Amino acid sequence: MTDNFGELGGNAPLTGVERVVIAPLPTVYGDFHAVGYMDHDLGEEQVVLVYGDLDTLGKGDVLTRLHSECLTGDSFGSQHCECGPQLTASLQAIAAEGRGVLVYLRGHEGRGIGLLAKLKAMKLQAEGLDTVEANVALGLPVDARDYLVAARMLQDLGVRSVRLLSNNPRKRESLLRNGIKVAEQVPLLIPPCEDNLTYLLTKRERLDHYLPHLDGEEWAKAIFAGSAKTVVTEE
Repeated sequence: MTDNFGELGGNAPLTGVERVVIAPLPTVYGDFHAVGYMDHDLGEEQVVLVYGDLDTLGKGDVLTRLHSECLTGDSFGSQHCECGPQLTASLQAIAAEGRGVLVYLRGHEGRGIGLLAKLKAMKLQAEGLDTVEANVALGLPVDARDYLVAARMLQDLGVRSVRLLSNNPRKRESLLRNGIKVAEQVPLLIPPCEDNLTYLLTKRERLDHYLPHLDGEEWAKAIFAGSAKTVVTEE
């Protein structure tokens, strides 16, 4: 794998996205390259993990995941959401493909409301509100995320067309709006558990996420009947 992107830094403007460093990153999933960026517009440090040859990312449809930062799920193994397993499954899929990109979007905690606000929303959900109602009760947007920076980083890497690992139609719409072709949207379906089933159903019913694996299961029927604590979560 080679880096022919030229000198980093230098005369980069103080607006937009600046590529700062490319470093090898061996992981339990395979040997990636971590490409570090500074988003000068939002003041966020961002990272893209690339598997495969950096020089050929402009060829074909690149398997790509836009992954929103989730400290509780990605780092602590929270079962309140499916973020941790989605991160793992994405890295495994990209490595198995032999080529791909994972854009890890910092500043997206809690669908963009921040860590402390997310924890407040989780407390309200434990008291009976769903994930949409909790944000609204706090006077916060249901989803404040923006994917422009993801599109800019993909363009910088030469990625023009992706096979998007996502259940969220808004990610696809944003990439298309910002000049990235989405050749295919590849579902990323994680088996639910008792603690995240209501959350997943809300994402499907109220946020239009594509989650067909929630259909027709006994545990889904039980949730709607209000008996979540006795549900069997096996597929």
